[in-house]
Amino acid sequence: MTLPATHKASRIILATPRAIFRALLDPETVPAWRAQRGMITRVEHFNPRPGGAYRLVLEYSLDNPGKGKSGSNTYIVDGKFVEILPDERIIEAVRFETEDSRFQGVVTVTTTLEPVKDGTKVTLRAQDVPFEINETDLREGMDATLKSLANIVE
Repeated sequence: MTLPATHKASRIILATPRAIFRALLDPETVPAWRAQRGMITRVEHFNPRPGGAYRLVLEYSLDNPGKGKSGSNTYIVDGKFVEILPDERIIEAVRFETEDSRFQGVVTVTTTLEPVKDGTKVTLRAQDVPFEINETDLREGMDATLKSLANIVE
């Protein structure tokens, strides 16, 4: 058995940590930055406080079919906010709803916001990623997420 992995991606976003932090925890903006290209996100519930939970349904669009982990075309993500440190860090415990044991388990996602000249360095760190989740796909997804977040706040 192979141990889970840790993956990381960063981007300088031309916005303040405060503006980015607000976008990260606003259920109105979550669908715009959480979904990967060709996917639609629906927020079923979202309680952004330590111990609060959320549930997201991500579906590939009809013109961009894909293979989901929760169904043929769907990812269902259940998350819990472990820690929220305003304008600095958000730690989430994330789980895919799936019958496939290869993708079960909790992934810890840490988002850090570091002020830099002309903006904020935003880093996503996914820890305890099941080995079966393709590293290249995950990194591309993280980069796309950061780009989408930048598009919202810049």
